[in-house]
Amino acid sequence: MLLSTLTRKEKLKFLDLAIHIALVDGDATEQENRMLKLMVAEVSDDVFKEYHFVLSDNLEETIQFFEQAPKRVKNIVYMNLFKISVVSPVYTTNAHFLLEDIRYRLGIVDEQKRDLIHIVYSEKDLREKALSLVNK
Repeated sequence: MLLSTLTRKEKLKFLDLAIHIALVDGDATEQENRMLKLMVAEVSDDVFKEYHFVLSDNLEETIQFFEQAPKRVKNIVYMNLFKISVVSPVYTTNAHFLLEDIRYRLGIVDEQKRDLIHIVYSEKDLREKALSLVNK
């Protein structure tokens, strides 16, 4: 969501973080892999053509990159990372702690976190409602 508004470098760095979130507990689930592919497609064709799902060597460097980013970018990154973490049936403590560390380092306060999480769940609820309606 809103990933297409990021710069090329921000998109690539986001995808590095996204893979770290998906693999925080070992192999990515089928749902996480699907979500990653959707996010790669959303970032644009030029990034899609060159991106390979490879875990970056330096998570710390990637987080530091976003610490210097504008607030809008930080919010988009956190919201989409959270979206990946809840697509799987199990939200693990490792994912929670990694997300909380990233949130803290990006300076996202509790109220903003709640609002971003609310958007993710609202989108998920809308998708489920649409599926229910078309399957009637």
